[in-house]
Amino acid sequence: MDRPGSEDSESWPDWATEPVVVVDHDPAWAGHGILERDLLQALVQTWLTGDIEHVGSTAVPGLAAKPIIDLQAPVDDLGIADAIAQVIAPHQWHYVPPELDQRPYRRFFVKVLDDHRVAHLHLITTGCSRWHQQLAFRDALRADTALVYAYSQLKIRLAHDHYDDREAYAAGKRQFVHDVLSRHKVDTGLRADRPPPQAVHQLFARPARP
Repeated sequence: MDRPGSEDSESWPDWATEPVVVVDHDPAWAGHGILERDLLQALVQTWLTGDIEHVGSTAVPGLAAKPIIDLQAPVDDLGIADAIAQVIAPHQWHYVPPELDQRPYRRFFVKVLDDHRVAHLHLITTGCSRWHQQLAFRDALRADTALVYAYSQLKIRLAHDHYDDREAYAAGKRQFVHDVLSRHKVDTGLRADRPPPQAVHQLFARPARP
């Protein structure tokens, strides 16, 4: 199966190519995260090296987000993804093959209800830098309402500009994430000599919403 945008993209399910929609924060996301986490924790406990974490924008109070719960699970070896896929498939989880996901640090699953994404599961090896980056970014935003406001505004603008391009939307957030993690001295692997876009600087300078 080719990536979205190819000549075969019409064969993709609706959830694989649905547009980017960012909405105001919903306080119910925290509870949904707990429910999804606990269910997965019970299903895949055999392969885990620690607790599953609720990460991403729905894990941050007050932050605008796509209404999709992101969970990351620590494992010793990404090679167990096929085994996990068999266990969680009856619970509406779909495994995205690595050659399509194109992010070698993880194995990726999408939970689908009524042809819409409702949750993502990221399998990440214990000790992987990405694991620590996700937690550090989440915790930095939880501790700083000005960052929450700035990131919300950036995400809303990117969703408007890249409504039908999830990859471009994700790329547009990358420098903001890098800047936040750099402030907290977390290595991001992004080139340090890359100048941040002026728009990101302006967002950092905006005051928190009264």
